[in-house]
Amino acid sequence: MAERIDEKILDFINEVEKREAKKDICKGPVKIGERYYEFEEKDFFDEKLKIWIPNDFEEMSEEARKFKYPSENRPEIIKCNENGSIAITLNITDNLLDEAHVEEFKNLSKVIVKRMNPANVFFEDGVLEINNKNIGYFDYKSSAIDDFLYNFMFFLEFEGKALMGTFSCIHNECKEWRDVVFQIIRNIKENNKSKMS
Repeated sequence: MAERIDEKILDFINEVEKREAKKDICKGPVKIGERYYEFEEKDFFDEKLKIWIPNDFEEMSEEARKFKYPSENRPEIIKCNENGSIAITLNITDNLLDEAHVEEFKNLSKVIVKRMNPANVFFEDGVLEINNKNIGYFDYKSSAIDDFLYNFMFFLEFEGKALMGTFSCIHNECKEWRDVVFQIIRNIKENNKSKMS
């Protein structure tokens, strides 16, 4: 009996240590998989939106963009690692959106993604309230030419329109990245202050 209790206490301590090992992306290097990533807060859309991304992510090349996002309405911003296997995208859509309809927009987007490829496997969806903003999200597994991909899509109101973001990586790396993606989402900031000229 005492041994079983000791085992449970050890399991609990191990779990706490594992959780503490997951570092804060805003406070220094974070180990993801086999390497450390340094995150920094970057400005987008004329410094009106701030998002923490790995500091070595670069703008995806035009050639890679056309291959990875064959549709002409590909995302405006695509930041990726050196081989393009991990990417973060941001795009302001033409869809009007207000805070009250973020969940509805997220649900509709999920339906569209399902219809485009019924083989996608969906995991979780929800709406987070971050800095008085609603951010809708869902994640899913899709198949690529030679592997499976993990995709995390998020949506928020930005200047009256729907801003859509995605994170994608090879599916077998998603366990390492998922918590980090939630940290990225939780640290999104909108800079509403209009600049004085």
